[in-house]
Amino acid sequence: MEASKEMMEKKGTQPGPAQKEAATFICARDTLDGVYPPLLLAINAKRQGMDAAVFFTFMGLNAIRKGWAKKIKFQVPGFLGAIPGMSSMATGMMKKKIENAGIPDIEDMMDMAKAEGVKFIGCQMTVDMMELGSDDFIEDVEIWTAEDYMKYAKTCKINMFI
Repeated sequence: MEASKEMMEKKGTQPGPAQKEAATFICARDTLDGVYPPLLLAINAKRQGMDAAVFFTFMGLNAIRKGWAKKIKFQVPGFLGAIPGMSSMATGMMKKKIENAGIPDIEDMMDMAKAEGVKFIGCQMTVDMMELGSDDFIEDVEIWTAEDYMKYAKTCKINMFI
């Protein structure tokens, strides 16, 4: 708990109300289909002139940990996902489809989002639960409590849990 308090004080991350139309997207899964949608939507919200933020919580928090974006996989739903090697095979197939479609990989998409001004926010409770510190995250990640997020979300035009 102390490390996370230190992170909030160090970053000065007390959210205020949105200054213009704004959107938030919650990312709770560290899978290809859990990380791409909030990033894509946040980038497009910025391009529409809105403020945009992605709130990473539970396993989604892994996406903003140093070195973890490249480890993100596609999880096959249902009983097929339980077959050994299926996730790795499906991940390879999905990454090939993503590449063939000209879609940036997760790391590049995250760089694009940051360049567009999308705010990356980590969930304080998840940070505490996973016993993480500020050194565990990529640059420019803010850490907010659920209350901080809700105060900000109340002022936003769009809030999506993906």
